[in-house]
Amino acid sequence: MTEFKNTERELYFFRIRLFAIAGLIFFCFTLLFARFVWLQIVKHEVYATQAEDNRISIVPVVPNRGLILDRNGVVLARNFSAYTLEITPSKISQDLDVVIDELAELVDIQPKHRKRFKKLMEDSKSFESLPIRTRLSDEEVARFTVQRFRFPGVEIQARLFRQYPMGEIASHVIGYIGRISESDAKKLDESEDDADNYSGTDYIGKEGLEKSYEKMLHGTTGSEEVEVSAGGRAVRTLSRSPATSGSNLILSIDIELQKIVEEAFGDKRGALVAIDPSTGDVLAFVSKPTYDPNLFVEGIDQANWDSLNNSIDKPLINRALTSSYPPGSTYKPFMALAALELGKRTPSFAIADAGYFMLGGHRFNDDKPGGHGMVDMYKSIVASCDTYYYMLANDLGVDAIHDFMQPFGFGDKTGIDLEHERIGVLPSTTWKRGYYKKIAQQKWYAGETISLGIGQGYNSFTPLQIAHAVATLANNGVVMKPHLVKMIEDPQTHARTLTVPKESMRIALKPENIDFIKHAMAGVTKEGTSSSVFANAGYESAGKTGTAQVIGIKKGEKYNANNIALRFRDHALYTAFAPLDKPRIAIAMIVENGGFGAAGAAPIAKLALDYYILGKRPDDKARELIKSMDGEPAEHGDPSLMQSESEAKAEAESEGGPAAGAITPAQNR
Repeated sequence: MTEFKNTERELYFFRIRLFAIAGLIFFCFTLLFARFVWLQIVKHEVYATQAEDNRISIVPVVPNRGLILDRNGVVLARNFSAYTLEITPSKISQDLDVVIDELAELVDIQPKHRKRFKKLMEDSKSFESLPIRTRLSDEEVARFTVQRFRFPGVEIQARLFRQYPMGEIASHVIGYIGRISESDAKKLDESEDDADNYSGTDYIGKEGLEKSYEKMLHGTTGSEEVEVSAGGRAVRTLSRSPATSGSNLILSIDIELQKIVEEAFGDKRGALVAIDPSTGDVLAFVSKPTYDPNLFVEGIDQANWDSLNNSIDKPLINRALTSSYPPGSTYKPFMALAALELGKRTPSFAIADAGYFMLGGHRFNDDKPGGHGMVDMYKSIVASCDTYYYMLANDLGVDAIHDFMQPFGFGDKTGIDLEHERIGVLPSTTWKRGYYKKIAQQKWYAGETISLGIGQGYNSFTPLQIAHAVATLANNGVVMKPHLVKMIEDPQTHARTLTVPKESMRIALKPENIDFIKHAMAGVTKEGTSSSVFANAGYESAGKTGTAQVIGIKKGEKYNANNIALRFRDHALYTAFAPLDKPRIAIAMIVENGGFGAAGAAPIAKLALDYYILGKRPDDKARELIKSMDGEPAEHGDPSLMQSESEAKAEAESEGGPAAGAITPAQNR
């Protein structure tokens, strides 16, 4: 039986299938076209940017850090370029220690380098490139380059490094830079502008001027648009926005003066600050002992850190800025000036010094047994008579002393361009009420005022504050803000801008009173306590010796340095300015446990004045004198005031109050 095909039926189903396939194809093309429109029109800018980003890499251009120079153009901080071997931990697929062992076959990697690298890893993010070795030799660079294919995640980079060519000289002034830590990064992130500007930067100022002038020294980061291949290799540079180098700092420091003073201190501990009274320029800023800032640039190793941090001499402490001491007898010229200005004394007013002052049945001894006889104001400064100032302090009262001394900067920040400046203590009744919590301790006792007159008791000032006050006195009451950076130099135009262009204020002082105090301080160097040191100096200077106690002694005992451990002996102080008619330099200094100021401190001050006034450098005789000075004789009179401190303490405690000398240098340092 023959079957006939239903042509119409087959054609019908064929058409259905054809339309279905055509519809599907049309739908697919519609989807493709819609996707094409979405990608090419709607999302064109987004994907074009992504494509461009894949093709173009934005590379930050790190600026050159500004230089630091002394007032005469001597470079104190500079940059140099060197190769570093760097590892990015996140890109290392195998054991990191194994990779470092293999690298050590090509490049000299010591245990100290490994320790420093591990410390950097702890303080950094895993995707950051960290140096395992710096300052590679050309031979080491060549050896690694040949074997580079074996070490994915390890690269050689050309980096700029900071160097301090003077080493330990003026390190407390200059400070140092170090790698940006997590805390540093957090602070930068809080400021969007700073975060962007530090892109690609690994280092930041950590201490000293490197820190306080960080923004100016760092400069402005630039950028490069680099075309890269699919493999990430740079093909060509498309555009470049150059970085702007950091500003240069021109310091007021005379580095030669700084070197002379630091050498004179030798192994002694202490500080010296020298200021130009007319400008506020800090000419020398010495804190001894010191340290080498180069140790910190690439990350200090553990051995050096332990040596510095655990040293009994505390070389990392900036004594001129953050340590405070009783000013001792260097306070007396200011007390005398207060008496003249407040009408409590005249220059001719004299007392009969029997060698002590009595208050409420308690005896405050003078520095000279038997006393100085008749003492007027001139003699009180030249001979450094304690009794005169016991009486004067009692007549003035603590609050009057405080109010007069405050404008000179005692017990307040000077505003110098370094961080962490200490305030110190300029005592008053208000201060004591705020300092102590117990009501019984807040009362001011008459016995506590007496020792203030000779720069003891609660008085506690930094060497910087004392130098600032002496400079203000030498400048006839015109206050100039002390500063270490004299000028800031633009790296492009080389234009220089003064940091302190004008005076801060003027203290209303009578010219005749200032002249008298200067005349009396000149007498100290001619016929007084420092006359033997300044004999035939070749210039006329004004000065004042000082001795500040560290510990008290029992009533009835006499101070004998030979019976006291070195670190409990008195501090030696000296203040000075010269030339007398038109001062160009004012100095305040302290030698810790140096004893009598004339022996322990004045010779160092004279070396500084000799150089700055006469251009005279220390000869062998001067060096031997400094080295041989032991700071004080076996017995001397000045620290007998410790007995009066003991008596004041007994009086205060008997009345339920704190001791007059409750704040000692050790407690308030």
